[in-house]
Amino acid sequence: MAKRILLAQVALVGGAALVLLAKEMPGLVREVRIWRMAGFRAGGRHPR
Repeated sequence: MAKRILLAQVALVGGAALVLLAKEMPGLVREVRIWRMAGFRAGGRHPR
């Protein structure tokens, strides 16, 4: 019984996370495009 409740809770939290991710995806894609246009690359800056 407890295992079934735990599985239901995991499914509920996972579903909520997926909905949130799907809702935020267009904004995240836009942010990535802005960062690319600005020229920020991982490890691309050289310290002076």
